[in-house]
Amino acid sequence: MPHLQFELNQRLTDSEKIAFAEQVRTLFSDVMDTGTDHISISIREFDTYNLSIGRVKEPEKGVAVVNADIREGRTMEQRRTLTLGFIELLHKLKNIPVEHIYVTLTEHKGEDFHLFEKYLASWQTGEDPLAD
Repeated sequence: MPHLQFELNQRLTDSEKIAFAEQVRTLFSDVMDTGTDHISISIREFDTYNLSIGRVKEPEKGVAVVNADIREGRTMEQRRTLTLGFIELLHKLKNIPVEHIYVTLTEHKGEDFHLFEKYLASWQTGEDPLAD
């Protein structure tokens, strides 16, 4: 159950949040070859100077930090495609300069992800982790 956390120093409308979350789920599902029902997304909004990256000299143009907790097993190509996809979505969402976006991927065993009814298995190509 990936937990995809997006932190921005800009405010979003509810409709922007809904559309963005749907785009993120679609991107993750397509790139990581999995279903969408288990994907969790957090969007956190901060004031301009409450989020920073060392190389960003003009935070008023936008800053975004992404932390994605994912199941291990994906290729470097999948992880890089996902990362660049996140960056593109954030840039399109609020015109945040791509140099102002930082993404961290953290990999976990499938059994580290728990729902009420079960924990997830290790990732496999084309799987739907919530199917019985």
